[in-house]
Amino acid sequence: AVGASIVASDKIHEVADILTKIRPPDELELPKLAGKTLVGMISPGINTDLYDKLVEQRTTTFALDCVPRMLSRAQSYDVLSSQANIAGYRSVIEAANNFPRFFAGQMTAAGKVPPAKVLVLGVGVAGLAAIQTAKNMGAIVRAFDVRAVTKEQVESMGATFLEVEIEEDGAGAGGYAKEMSDEYKAAQAKMMLEQAADVDVIVTTALIPGRKAPVLVNQEMLDVMKAGSVLVDLAAANGGNVAQTEANKVITTENGVTIIGYTDLPSRLASTSSTLFGNNVAKFILSIGPQTTKEKGVFQIDLEDDAVQNMLVAHAGDARYPDKITPFNPPPPPSKPAEELVELTAEELLAEANEKMKASFVKNAGIASLAAAVLVAFGLNSGESTEPVQLMATFALAGLAGYQVVWGVAPALHSPLMAVTNAISGMTAVGGMIVLAHGTTETSGLIPESPAHWMGAVATALSFVNIVGGFLITGKMLDLFRRLEDPDDFFEFYLAPSALLLAGLGGAWFYGANLENVSGSVGIAAAVCSIAAIAGLADQKSARTGNVLGIAGVTYGLAATAADMSIAGAAPAAFQQVGLLGGLGGVVGATLASKVGPTELPQTVAAFHSLVGIAAMAGAAGEFLGNAGDLSAGTLGAIYLAVFIGAVTFTGSIVAFSKLSGMMSSKALSLPGRDQLNLGMLGVLALGMAAFLDPSLAGLLGFDGAESAQLSSLVLDAVVASVLGFHLVASIGGPDMPVVVTVLNSYSGWALVAEGFLLGNPLLTQVGALIGFSGAILTWIMCEAMGRSITSVIFGGAGTVAAPVGEAAEMEGEITIGSVDNLMESLLEADSVMIVPGYGLAVAQAQFAVAEIAKKLRGMGKKVRFGIHPVAGRMPGQLNVLLAEASVPYDMVFEMDEVNDDFEDTDVTIVIGASDTVSSAAEDDPNCSIYGMPVLRVWKSKLVFVSKRTIGNTGYAGMENPILYKDNVEVVLGDAHDTCEALRSALP
Repeated sequence: AVGASIVASDKIHEVADILTKIRPPDELELPKLAGKTLVGMISPGINTDLYDKLVEQRTTTFALDCVPRMLSRAQSYDVLSSQANIAGYRSVIEAANNFPRFFAGQMTAAGKVPPAKVLVLGVGVAGLAAIQTAKNMGAIVRAFDVRAVTKEQVESMGATFLEVEIEEDGAGAGGYAKEMSDEYKAAQAKMMLEQAADVDVIVTTALIPGRKAPVLVNQEMLDVMKAGSVLVDLAAANGGNVAQTEANKVITTENGVTIIGYTDLPSRLASTSSTLFGNNVAKFILSIGPQTTKEKGVFQIDLEDDAVQNMLVAHAGDARYPDKITPFNPPPPPSKPAEELVELTAEELLAEANEKMKASFVKNAGIASLAAAVLVAFGLNSGESTEPVQLMATFALAGLAGYQVVWGVAPALHSPLMAVTNAISGMTAVGGMIVLAHGTTETSGLIPESPAHWMGAVATALSFVNIVGGFLITGKMLDLFRRLEDPDDFFEFYLAPSALLLAGLGGAWFYGANLENVSGSVGIAAAVCSIAAIAGLADQKSARTGNVLGIAGVTYGLAATAADMSIAGAAPAAFQQVGLLGGLGGVVGATLASKVGPTELPQTVAAFHSLVGIAAMAGAAGEFLGNAGDLSAGTLGAIYLAVFIGAVTFTGSIVAFSKLSGMMSSKALSLPGRDQLNLGMLGVLALGMAAFLDPSLAGLLGFDGAESAQLSSLVLDAVVASVLGFHLVASIGGPDMPVVVTVLNSYSGWALVAEGFLLGNPLLTQVGALIGFSGAILTWIMCEAMGRSITSVIFGGAGTVAAPVGEAAEMEGEITIGSVDNLMESLLEADSVMIVPGYGLAVAQAQFAVAEIAKKLRGMGKKVRFGIHPVAGRMPGQLNVLLAEASVPYDMVFEMDEVNDDFEDTDVTIVIGASDTVSSAAEDDPNCSIYGMPVLRVWKSKLVFVSKRTIGNTGYAGMENPILYKDNVEVVLGDAHDTCEALRSALP
């Protein structure tokens, strides 16, 4: 069924080139192995005659008992461990079979039977298996080992660890115990004698391949043991740990103690031992060539490979054991230079504190001075009207409120935050509606009649796409965070205050009762609800309320704008146009939102940002075209800035969308003179703004009329700003796209602010300030998380230089190819597990399988956590949304800063679809593109499994991850979804 052929035993040596055996070959079989390759248990240090004959007849021999146990990848073909595990389990079964009493205590009407007392000597693989089995059978278990490090393992299994009063560590090379001092041995013997008289069962496990077994239970200990006691000697094959052990026999001493000396304990679980042995051997054979040559299916002996050169005892007539074998020793951890501690006096500490405080005051004074200068300049240039100053006050207060509430948003909800602010930025519809209101007459139809009206129509339609699509996407995301145990929402009660507010606005319109003031009051409610919407995203419990408040805020804002249209004398056709355009835009937005899942979220948000950019441009252009010649310098400046910000947002968002969706290379565009190009375009835009504000410059620029010069300047503004937006974002590499998305989110807010000043609309100024500061704060948070300069990101990588070509750190070591079986076995043995997901998890849609894996492991009593990098995925918080979609409990999901110091204490870390965010190059290689970016230090875990589609598949930064070459890391190849599903099915 699996493709193997069954051959008669007398023919197997003729047709096979590589033979595997559990036991060493006998004298009859030995000649048949001449010139062949043998993989088996040889024990060349004990079976010296056999070893000499294998060398003499040129049999290439791999001794499975010579596996380098300190090599982490060798664990998958460590026959000694897998068989020792079985032997440890079976030893307790054999002991119970020969023990004349219950193993577990019993309480009956006839009397009480105490549980058996079991002592396990040697806490290796076999010893741990024996401890676990004896505990499961209800015995009182004690254990002893000269290696102090085993104490924690013993106690974690519920057994008692015995300690000698003399402190001496018995940890030796290769994971085995070392020879102890005479003083220690004397104290140990005294303790063992006391234990021998007390316990009922002793299991001895001190077996080192190639050496005579040490005697742990001497005759004196045997003599004090109670009649009916049982000893199981797992070292019987090498002479035994018990004084009277006889290999392959069960004997009873004169005082009634049974000694079991079976050497075939694994064979007594034939199916299990054969399966594990076959897996070990198969993995070893497959690793001989592919491990170093990277050519699957090629058998090639590489003496540079640590596992191969340790286990290859004979090769083409060359006796390699023991002199030509270099024992494997793990590389020592890098030593840190000792830091010289300098104790400061009280006066020096105070002086240092004063310097820090002074620097803080200087910085704050500088910022305050700049703000003061801006306010004075604004006041001097705001004209005779007080309206601009009032708008500035509104902007400042709204910005301060937004600054305060955004800091309270949970990192897990950064994605919904961006979605809801993106939806609120659809308030650019206000500008479009105002433009449509101007110039309509009773005879106007549904088709716009002028260029200005067409601009207003575009702004209105696109804004409604953003509003409806944005809120629906936010709602879908927040629904993923909802749990069955969460209480119901009763948002229908919010209809009462909404109805009251809108009814009051409608009544004021119908009766003509101070509609302008009532409209302004409704606008205040819109701003308050928009601010409260962001505050509601502080945690999952109030997040859905935040989304509802955002919807209410935009609804109130649009209703207030409709009242303003009425005040401005808009004809019925204008309201009809708004209704038609809003309906069409809403349908398009709802359609787009219905097709968006957590995986497509980043590029969708970027695309919606582009709509805000176009809407801002269209609204500003419409205001200019509808009122050319009648606009103040302040209004003209606001128009120019709105077009500039809108154009940069539009093309920048298109580039971000293209990179995030894979339509455009993620590599940073690096044109010669990049920074100079950006400065040149900014210079052209400054000249264009001067001509736009001062038509008298038209003659210098070659234009005949002021209006023609202004229109040309505005077109120049749109074109150059669009090119600038493209170049700024294209010059930023793929790894920084999450930050770019937050920058664009901020830009959409500043576009609204510009429109607010242009239209004299406090609502747009308030909402724009809220979104602008929200995006700016998120940008700062992301830059801190990625170790990036916020100035560099905003200005398209300004001031940065490319990493030196060819100077990146060379990869050292070999990639270890693991398997789902390896991963499952490691997880079953682990106590603590960390799962680190990346964007690959989203692409593979593996979140549901991962959630089930975590649930199963948690059910086994293991500590399971998810570690999330701030920029994992393609936008902040995307992975939190994915895990919420799979119903992963909140208390299992942690941010990078919360778990980064815990990896050293983590038994197994699983990395799924992440690369750059777990790359050690960010800390070790100054020449790599992500150097300095804070990363999850997964490589510090005891064992790491990385799920990757292929070895050559790089991260978003386009660089290979050095952790793949570390000794404690195994790579599980294949689609993340298939790998996770296989693991989910394999776990009990």
